[in-house]
Parts: sequence; structure tokens; C-alpha cells
Amino acid sequence: MTIKLNINGEERTLDVEDDMPLLWALRDVVGLTGTKFGCGLAQCGACTVHLDGMPVRSCQTPVTDAVDAEITTIEGISGRVAETVQTVWADLDVPQCGYCQSGQVMAAVALLTENAKPSDGDINDALAGNLCRCATYHRIRSGIHEAAKRLEA
Repeated sequence: MTIKLNINGEERTLDVEDDMPLLWALRDVVGLTGTKFGCGLAQCGACTVHLDGMPVRSCQTPVTDAVDAEITTIEGISGRVAETVQTVWADLDVPQCGYCQSGQVMAAVALLTENAKPSDGDINDALAGNLCRCATYHRIRSGIHEAAKRLEA
């Protein structure tokens, strides 16, 4: 099946099966490998991308669900919130191994775009299901709080 997808602001024509997970279309067909495979069950968050600004698990999202949507991957995330989150992540050494961090960043950007001053509970809710095997949750939470402070300034 031939479909057209808007990926990071660029229209792409892909020849893929209609039930192919968006994750594999992004990684294997388009070559955007920043979105990671973690569990394949939409439970770990490593594959998080934005569809029309909302975080989704691309491992369980068929490519046909992304037609007519704006798909944003870690490679294409931009704007003030995204740049602030990425800068804070580096400044605070948030990642340890880094494998989950593209999903963590995508979730954090979506949260801060919707909620400029998230509480710990808001962060927990927004990042529930974004697993970090290195358990850097305290650094992730600190990074989100710091990004919120910098965005407020």
C-alpha cells in the first residue's frame, strides 16, 4: 500500500503494509532511528512520537492511523519548549544510558506544552509508562521542573 505521511514537516510517500506499526515505518523505511523499540507493547514509552502534538506509542500505532496527521519524532522536535528541554537534559546530565531518553523528551515536551508549571503528580501522570531501566526518574523530574523554570523566565 502506498501512503503519504507528514513526518517532521516533510511529506513522505511510503510503500508499506497498512498494518505496519508507525515505529517500523519511521525506523526501517524512513531511517529515523531516534525513536526506539523497547517493548513492542506500548508499555515502556521508548517509541513515543507526537501525532498532532499528542504523545503516542508508535510501536502500536498503525501507519494508517497517522495519515493526515503531523508526525513529529525526536529528530524533528523543535521550538522553545523542545529546545529548553533538550538543553536542560544536557545541563543536568539527565540520561544515564540514554536509550529511553527520546521517549522521555517527547513526553516532557508534550507535558510542558500543555502545562507550564507541572507538579510532581502532573509529571508522574504524564510520564507514567515511560520506563527508564537506569531509574533516573528523579533526574527526569528535576529536568522537567528546571525546564519549566527556564521557560517561565
